[in-house]
Amino acid sequence: MTDTERPDAGARDTAPGDHANHSHTRTDACAPAASARTVAEQLAIVLASVAPLSPVRVELDAARGLVLAEDVLTVTDTPPFDNSAMDGYAVIRSDLLSASPQNPITLPVIADLAAGTAENPRLLPGQVARIMTGAPIPDGADAVVPIEDTDQGIERVAIVRAPGAAAHVRRAGEDAHAGDRVLRAGSVLWPTRVAAAASAGTSSVLVHPAPRVAVISTGSELVTPGSPTRRGQIPDSNSFLLSAAVAEAGGIAVRIGAVPDDDDVLRALLAELAGSVDVIVLSGGVSVGAYDVVKAVLKPLGTVDFGPVKMQPGKPQGFGRWPATEQAAGPLIFALPGNPVSAYVSFEVFVRPALQRLLGRPILHRRTVTATVVDGWRSPPGRAQYMPVIVTNRTDGTENGTRTEARPASRGGSGSHLVAGLAQASGLAIVPEDATHIRGGDVITVMLTS
Repeated sequence: MTDTERPDAGARDTAPGDHANHSHTRTDACAPAASARTVAEQLAIVLASVAPLSPVRVELDAARGLVLAEDVLTVTDTPPFDNSAMDGYAVIRSDLLSASPQNPITLPVIADLAAGTAENPRLLPGQVARIMTGAPIPDGADAVVPIEDTDQGIERVAIVRAPGAAAHVRRAGEDAHAGDRVLRAGSVLWPTRVAAAASAGTSSVLVHPAPRVAVISTGSELVTPGSPTRRGQIPDSNSFLLSAAVAEAGGIAVRIGAVPDDDDVLRALLAELAGSVDVIVLSGGVSVGAYDVVKAVLKPLGTVDFGPVKMQPGKPQGFGRWPATEQAAGPLIFALPGNPVSAYVSFEVFVRPALQRLLGRPILHRRTVTATVVDGWRSPPGRAQYMPVIVTNRTDGTENGTRTEARPASRGGSGSHLVAGLAQASGLAIVPEDATHIRGGDVITVMLTS
């Protein structure tokens, strides 16, 4: 089912020649009913209901993108032994102080040390050992001569440059000592941090797990993409859109697909899912139509609140939990509008921050930038508008070098059904509730989505 937003509410303003910065036309007329919440009020309700998921221990190769629930300490010194930073020859530096291209010094090679070797030949004055990067420095050696400064000899080697003190030697504990903290609790395990944990000798970490998120589209008109359609039927794009958004946000998407407008079918499906997921995201059936199945099933439970939010698109919203059991609290439920742009905007504004908090991530919200509007558009009075826009950086001829520009991603503006234009968008321009016209040259805040 679809929401009841006006498809022309975001039509572009094509009036030419208006370029005044910060000149949004504002009005207090046509304000929504007092019962409607602001975006900030709705988001506060959502986030007050969300806490990081209880920590679990996972193997390091399954931890990418998760958030540490405890500090990571080094098990041993890192590196655990003196080793070579170069392919070359381990040497006693005092043997080579006079070496130069005009005066090469030739010495016998008594060993060949590869990375991973346990050999430890002791060098005596006048001796060298060929050594590879990462191999342990042999006793007696105090520097490494890179292979480029030699004739690459195997039994005897001519060295043409004296090494500096401790040249190319990585000392034991140079990176960290046993017991040092290498990662703090609350750190997101991006690839470099996974590497740091591995270098510290850690094979598993305590993390907040990724939430499992069931994604359901509702509507008897929806069919699987690629299936034949008859009059009145359309492909289900929302379950694919929202599942991809869940995965991009760090969650584990469980895409259920489309279900018909049947109260009993939806009620049974939700009850079945409640014990296996952390979040349920539904799209469609949340407005005031005769077949709004989501509202019909969830509102009588008394644990999901439905009401308008002063935003466009995305005005009809539902949020709460499936009823708790003796074993656990029920999963969070987000009931989003059915039109694709409405569903996507609602996900970005409300669902994505909640998923970030469930993950334990320190930053909940997308990055924002200020951008100069290229082509203007209208915005409905009394509602914050989220306009899909294409964001570009252009040379502005000033010492700053570039300026960020934004233009609507679709000729239809922010109409809630315009999913093809949404594919071109790289951000959502955020228009304040009291602005009705955004004009070329205005400077506006944009939430970056890609």
